[in-house]
Amino acid sequence: MYRFLVVIEKAGANYSAYSPDLPGCVATGATREETERNMYEAIEMHVRGLLEDKLSIPESNSFAEYVAVQ
Repeated sequence: MYRFLVVIEKAGANYSAYSPDLPGCVATGATREETERNMYEAIEMHVRGLLEDKLSIPESNSFAEYVAVQ
């Protein structure tokens, strides 16, 4: 099993997503839920392609944290 951080951003009237650990692996959607599904499929395809090409799967080194300030 592989696990990757996904960042989802509001982009005008839709959403976009990317994974910092998988350069070039991106997805978009009309809703956040659609974008999440599309990104899951994009990551799945990306990893499958790396495995088929006998390339290594990048380690997931990214993390996210919220910072609260007053």
